[in-house]
Amino acid sequence: MAIKWQKDTIPYFGDIMYTTATCDQCTFKFADTIILSSKDPVCYSLQIKTGADLDARFIRSTSGTIVIEELGIMVEPGPISESYVTNVEGVLQRIRGVIESTVRWSEMDGDFEKVDIALDLINKIDAVIDNPETAPAALTLQIKDPLGNSAIISANAESRKLNEEELENLKTGMIILDAEKDEIIYDISDEAGPIGKNE
Repeated sequence: MAIKWQKDTIPYFGDIMYTTATCDQCTFKFADTIILSSKDPVCYSLQIKTGADLDARFIRSTSGTIVIEELGIMVEPGPISESYVTNVEGVLQRIRGVIESTVRWSEMDGDFEKVDIALDLINKIDAVIDNPETAPAALTLQIKDPLGNSAIISANAESRKLNEEELENLKTGMIILDAEKDEIIYDISDEAGPIGKNE
């Protein structure tokens, strides 16, 4: 097994480390981008009212949770979460793609109630993408990041620090170790708790 890593600095994310692992014997390959810095836990929100809002820069780190409350949508980070930089329209298109997959699965399962719900969500997203000013329902895009590495870059975006209750309910998509306490303080699993030195 060969493991390689390289440090770099990129805009919006700061210091990062690229890691790759390959095995010549079993052809296993793994690649990840690790953000080395963390900031105050933050929530950015942007109500999508104009075409300029659709063009706003959107930065999602591996620990960012995307929320559109009007649609009941929450995209939580998992163990293979990707960080990316796009615009608000790009985020809506990503979510739309996932919902389209849900439509296909639900049709195969014969669950046409879910199909109707999914198609309604797609119609609402399409209306905002086509013209936010005439869309029948406004959408507000939020990104919540307990490590503070995500953002929406726009004069119309609002930001605030996450409170303790919000932090307890957010996933980070990764395991984070506190070197001073020698315990896991966040974990991707639902059941996992702190692991102390004596356990």
